Amino acid sequence: MTQPDGYAPPLLDPAVLERLRDELDDDEGVWKVFVEAFIAQMPQRLQKVRLALTTGDLPGAMDAVLSLKTASQMVGAERLAALALELEKSLREEARTADPAVVLPRLAAEHLRRLKQCAQRTIYVLQDHLGKGP
Repeated sequence: MTQPDGYAPPLLDPAVLERLRDELDDDEGVWKVFVEAFIAQMPQRLQKVRLALTTGDLPGAMDAVLSLKTASQMVGAERLAALALELEKSLREEARTADPAVVLPRLAAEHLRRLKQCAQRTIYVLQDHLGKGP
């Protein structure tokens, strides 16, 4: 999934939210509960990524980043999912040939700030879609 230079996926793909709403709205707003759970769990997801990277825990880092990527894809958080995929690729490529205790903290420094900022913007947009802007 190579993107042209300067391309950034949208923060949110509204079509994914619409599909989620269509699939889950038989039960009066279940889609909202799903999105609210995504928002509520974001701090813990980011914390798990941060902790695993900064402690050199490769299996934990891979688990945490895959969880973040998958959850983001499920609510249409395209840019956040792309950033998680980028980190996943770095984990697979760099930690394979070097000491995770050295590589993972460096990857934390390279990726965590962007992940956190994107997550905050994504939450803002999702809350707006839910009618719960800040």
